[in-house]
Amino acid sequence: MNDDKGEGVAIANLIGTDGCNTVGWVYRWSTGGHAVMWDVHGPQPVSEIRPALTAEQKQEIDFDGLRRIGRDEGG
Repeated sequence: MNDDKGEGVAIANLIGTDGCNTVGWVYRWSTGGHAVMWDVHGPQPVSEIRPALTAEQKQEIDFDGLRRIGRDEGG
C-alpha cells in the first residue's frame, strides 16, 4: 500500500501469543485513521504490538479486544 496514493502504511506488527510470530499489522491511513490487517490465518489473539503504539492508537484499534480474540467465545 502506498501513503502517497491515499492508502495505508504498515506502522507496527501484531505479535501473537507465542511472543515471536507476526499475526497481523497495524496500518495508518492518509486520513489519520488506523486499522488492522491480519495474516492469511485471520484474526488471532495478540500479545503485543511492535513498535509500541500510543494509548490513543491502541484504543482506536481496540487492542484489548485483540488480546481477547478466541477467549470470549461461548461466554
